[in-house]
Amino acid sequence: MTTQFQASCNGVITEQIKNCAKKEDVQPEVVREELSAGRAIIPANPNHSGLQPIVIGIAFRTKINANIGRSTEASSDREEIKKMLTAISAGADCVMDLSVGNRLAELRKKLIANCTVPFGTVPVYEALSRVNGVIKKLEASILLDVIQEHCEQGVDFMTLHAGLRKKHLPFVLKRKMGIVSRGGSILAEWMQIHNRENPLYENWDLILEICRKHDVTISVGDGLRPGCLADASDEAQFAELETIGELVKRCRSAGVQVMVEGPGHIPLHQIQMNVEKEQKICDGAPFYVLGPVVTDIGLGYDHIVSAIGAAVAAQYGAALLCCVTPSEHLGLPTVEEIRAGVIAFKIAAHAGDIARGVKGARERDDAISDARMKFDWKSQFELAIDGVTACKMFTKRCKMLLKKGRIDYCTMCGRNFCAIRTFNRLKKSKIQ
Repeated sequence: MTTQFQASCNGVITEQIKNCAKKEDVQPEVVREELSAGRAIIPANPNHSGLQPIVIGIAFRTKINANIGRSTEASSDREEIKKMLTAISAGADCVMDLSVGNRLAELRKKLIANCTVPFGTVPVYEALSRVNGVIKKLEASILLDVIQEHCEQGVDFMTLHAGLRKKHLPFVLKRKMGIVSRGGSILAEWMQIHNRENPLYENWDLILEICRKHDVTISVGDGLRPGCLADASDEAQFAELETIGELVKRCRSAGVQVMVEGPGHIPLHQIQMNVEKEQKICDGAPFYVLGPVVTDIGLGYDHIVSAIGAAVAAQYGAALLCCVTPSEHLGLPTVEEIRAGVIAFKIAAHAGDIARGVKGARERDDAISDARMKFDWKSQFELAIDGVTACKMFTKRCKMLLKKGRIDYCTMCGRNFCAIRTFNRLKKSKIQ
């Protein structure tokens, strides 16, 4: 079949391109041009029925991804479906299933059937689960079979840690935290045990054939992303990035859509450099960042820590932000924590869009400011990123005021000390 990338390079405007252009309020030709240049992607596997496609790229609104997935220690299929639906309702633009364990194909089928946004996976997790977690028994053929099956089931994009090479392994020994990527650690140990190159890298051409057949977007994983500030922007991270740049070119040559996953723990002042370095080495491929986490001591509040980094990354050109929940580094997130992570990252993405001057990004901010001046609470709740929570807060704190019909101030300052009431009086006095 012809992929979205191939179609765009041939000057064809597909239905998916038209739909995405309408959502972004741009002309279809703008989307086509960004796709053909490799600066944007539309993850849309034809086998994913009910999908509402989106475009991910620097020229468009910053998107966010929410990770779900059960572990061998916690959660259930029902719980993960609930997490996915909660993430989507809260505003996630796409979802990734990071589940490990048994019956993964069965769970994935249920998730995709209920998913209206692009759906991603990490095939190496299931491949290792099929050999009961024994890395020594993992074979390249199993990896290829799993990738094929994910494509056939309707997965829209998948993370493949193919940039991690055997020659990179000595670099990680200098680190404080070594390898923190689950997929990266699996493949690193596999290479060490078998004294061979990364099987994903060795079989990249075969993988490209499979993905092209189903128009599945490859998200080149960062197996050597830093897991603490001490390891940020080091030799290991950037050595892998050089290989990722090579893989991006090979994807485009094969007609396969591609984006690049970026670093985890990065101090605030290094984020711009990291984004710009990826854009240069990977020829503008959409950058998909986890966080970044800007300090290591925010346990229990890592959705806030990461949203700070995410806003900066979005400002400088990250196209897709991966949500971090409050329980990052502590355990599998709950439904409520998934929602908290999505809301935090919706705010971060929006802040980044405003900074980049994305078309229409600030319209809601100006509209909510007008509503505040008029004490139009209903409009404020409709315009807020999480109006449901805002309405609950207001109603709880201003219950007595609402009963009395007094809604032109709140309990923060009260009637006589409300700055907006005072200024409105000042305006009526016709300042000379």
